[in-house]
Amino acid sequence: MPQLTEPANLPSPPFNQTGQVFYNSTIRQTIHTSIGGSKIRLYFSNAFGTYDLPITAVTVALPTNQTAGINGIQTHTIKTVTFSGSANYTVPQGGLVISDPIDFAVLPQSILTVTMYLADGQQSNFVTSHPGSRTTSWYTLGNQVSAASLSGTSLASAAHWYFLSTVEVLSSKDSRAVIMVGDSITDGRGSDTNKNNRWPDLLLAKMQKSPRTSNIAVINEAAGGNRLLNDGLGPNGLSRIDRDVLSHPGVEYALIFIGVNDIGTASISSSAQSSTADRLIAGYKQIITRLHSFDITVIGATITPMSAPGFNVTAQAYGDPEREKTRNKVNEWIRNSGMYDEVVDFDKWIRNGTDTSQLAGLYNSGDWLHPNVAGYQKIADTFPLDVFD
Repeated sequence: MPQLTEPANLPSPPFNQTGQVFYNSTIRQTIHTSIGGSKIRLYFSNAFGTYDLPITAVTVALPTNQTAGINGIQTHTIKTVTFSGSANYTVPQGGLVISDPIDFAVLPQSILTVTMYLADGQQSNFVTSHPGSRTTSWYTLGNQVSAASLSGTSLASAAHWYFLSTVEVLSSKDSRAVIMVGDSITDGRGSDTNKNNRWPDLLLAKMQKSPRTSNIAVINEAAGGNRLLNDGLGPNGLSRIDRDVLSHPGVEYALIFIGVNDIGTASISSSAQSSTADRLIAGYKQIITRLHSFDITVIGATITPMSAPGFNVTAQAYGDPEREKTRNKVNEWIRNSGMYDEVVDFDKWIRNGTDTSQLAGLYNSGDWLHPNVAGYQKIADTFPLDVFD
């Protein structure tokens, strides 16, 4: 999911200068595909750039040992990427560019390496990225898009994706897609860097083992700190449905798992929390209506626990009895309103059996908000695949 890069997540110097980023720079990034196919297309976003994004060259290849987050590639697999027949392309302010189809067969759950070179960089420090990649990216000075490994004294890395927003796979005619709309929990906070063990990744692995769901692509459109009603880290959930769901081909399902940051950042006053609950429910109704108009099956996920023991705000700032009332009110609506086509009860699956305001200890990453890998695995293991029937 494309976001405006916060200053703390911009690259380090010399890749970040006053009024310019990635001058004369090669950026190498790895991504995890969903289902397999015979061809791919790459999407590069300048959604939040205030100036053009001049892309000089791009290649795609398989990484060494099919490993995420590494610098090396298998050079015999390199393919040059073109855009409207050209090896370079200037993406306008706020725009998106899609590559020409690339003859590059991929297996389900493959790792791909995309390397791009920006000779002139991009003006300004307003950069489109996905900071919560949980995957290491590499960058260095000079054009090294075809190098077996990036090198040089400037070589640096960070767990962020820059500009690359989508890899689209040409698959069989009976393939379908499910979009996950969410926040940091879906984005994988609490998972392991370079391991692709966010809950959507683990669910994909489960789906790939079943013939009835192995043709369904899992597309993760989540961002840390994202809210349904207000902008924050990324545009609010209501505003991005067209971009992040309806713009993708072959979408038959959308899973909505968002709202904890709306509750957790709203005032703890009873009136503010009552208003937040009402507005969240109204927002969900709007999303459901919008998606149903495109014949998309909408799956609702309950909001998972967000409080430390005793509502200790030092351990978890979101914890508060009034906020817990809001969470329960919203979850009851998700479960019982009948508005969603299907409901998956994430809250029930990973909450503490004694104190339901808390995550179960086995599934707590340590901040009482984000599950750990065991919690993400529990979600995947419990997730009923018949919602896709």
